[in-house]
Amino acid sequence: MEPALIITIIVVFVILIGIAAYYGWKAEQKRLAELRAFARRYDFDFDPHTDSSHDDRYAQFEIFRKGHSRAAKNTMTGRIELFETSCSVVCGDFRYKVTSSNGKSTTTTTYRFSYLIVHPPWDTPPLLIRPEGFFDKVAGAFGFDDIDFESVEFSKKFFVKSSDKRFAYDVVHPRMMEFLLAERPPMIDIEDRALCLGGGAKRWSAADFEARFDFVRRFCELWPRHLVKDLNR
Repeated sequence: MEPALIITIIVVFVILIGIAAYYGWKAEQKRLAELRAFARRYDFDFDPHTDSSHDDRYAQFEIFRKGHSRAAKNTMTGRIELFETSCSVVCGDFRYKVTSSNGKSTTTTTYRFSYLIVHPPWDTPPLLIRPEGFFDKVAGAFGFDDIDFESVEFSKKFFVKSSDKRFAYDVVHPRMMEFLLAERPPMIDIEDRALCLGGGAKRWSAADFEARFDFVRRFCELWPRHLVKDLNR
């Protein structure tokens, strides 16, 4: 291959990388502006800087304890009305890295996803609700089963775990099951006076955050009144 052709190919390749980087930067700036606007609508504080303490502050949630170089970014904080009470909210983006080696080379992969955390007005037993995966089915075959419900369809679609089965059955009643089957949320994890929504798979747009807030409101509205009354005692 002629040297001139090689140089031309390298120049074209560099230009293409530059164009891709530019459009990626433009898309990121657009998303950042939309998140700022979203925060203003809710009267939330918005912090675009890196927060390396988030994983320790919310260490009860497994999605924040993976890998290394963990940090939150684009953090929005404020309050919303849930259970007829003003509840504090934290939401934004999270990043972690995983390093693997095959003996000859080392590769580091960066993962980014969005999350929403709300703080209910009272403490509850832990409760995990997420889509059931292949390994859950394998564990079930060996007797390590999650909580089963009357709805066979729901039990097949969702993995539910709690140290208090009565609490789980109170929250996940028939209407709640219908709601969750229709909405298919990524994960709901309630631990240590906090409810975390987020599957740890991708970042959300401002519209996605809006939809997650709407989901949390409707999820909380479906909690039985007798349960909320007992918790408020």
